[in-house]
Amino acid sequence: MEELLTFINNNTSFVRIVIIIIGCLIIAMFTMLIKKSISPHIKADNWYKVKKSINFLGYLFSIILIIIIFSDHLGNIGVALGVASAGIAFALQEVITSVAGWIAILASNFYTTGDRVQIGGIKGDVIDMGILRTTVMELGEWVDGDLYNGRIVRIANSFVFKEPVFNYSSDFPFLWDEIKIPIKFESDYVLARQIMQEVTEKVIGDYSRKAEEHWKIMVRKYQIENASTQTMVSMVTTDNWIEFTIRYVVDYRERRATKNQLFTEILSALNSYKDKIKLASVTMDISPIQINLENAVLKTKHPSEQNNYPD
Repeated sequence: MEELLTFINNNTSFVRIVIIIIGCLIIAMFTMLIKKSISPHIKADNWYKVKKSINFLGYLFSIILIIIIFSDHLGNIGVALGVASAGIAFALQEVITSVAGWIAILASNFYTTGDRVQIGGIKGDVIDMGILRTTVMELGEWVDGDLYNGRIVRIANSFVFKEPVFNYSSDFPFLWDEIKIPIKFESDYVLARQIMQEVTEKVIGDYSRKAEEHWKIMVRKYQIENASTQTMVSMVTTDNWIEFTIRYVVDYRERRATKNQLFTEILSALNSYKDKIKLASVTMDISPIQINLENAVLKTKHPSEQNNYPD
């Protein structure tokens, strides 16, 4: 027993490190048990936030344990950190900026998990928010439309200070979108407009009403005009045809599917009135030109080379 006490007194730093390791392992085991026990009782939508909170508490208790174990050496540690702070700040400036970006993201509500964002030219859905990086499931690139391409991108949080952050779903989870349909001048444009309006309102359904409710909240929260969320069909004439533009609101996750459904049903409805409505397209007329090769050859010869035929 005396030998053990002597060893502990002579190797206090080693003992403290062992205590910290054991304490951190115990804290990690407790966090795992807590997550496992409460997981069946938490909804899937809230599980990510609960898991992150439990992990954060585990890290916090570990830091508190280290501070308590080394409490009598905090003065020396403070002096050492003060001397090295300038070098650390220079060497880890990107890391420090990313941590500051993480705090700004949480404090300013730039985005949260599940939001669709565009950061630094990368568009996708946020699937994780770490202290240093935000993880995004990427959309687009070689895939047309708002569809996943399979790449997971990790973006440094420092980007929030350098690049604009586009959020597609935070306060207003709807987008305004448009499709254009051209028809020929001789078509019944009044009937065409009526068909497009009716089909669009049927396809869009409750989106306009839901979007209007969200927009009222936006008007109260921000200094913004009270824009219309109703479907709108406008018409312009060009040199070649009459062009209709259909403007509508749609859930940001259903943009591609809604556009496909609109084109399918509108073209099907217009096809029922072939005698009155004709779709327009770019055409090219080629007129035949007859060339008299014999006369062309004679005209290209020098006058002295041409044969003199008697009258």
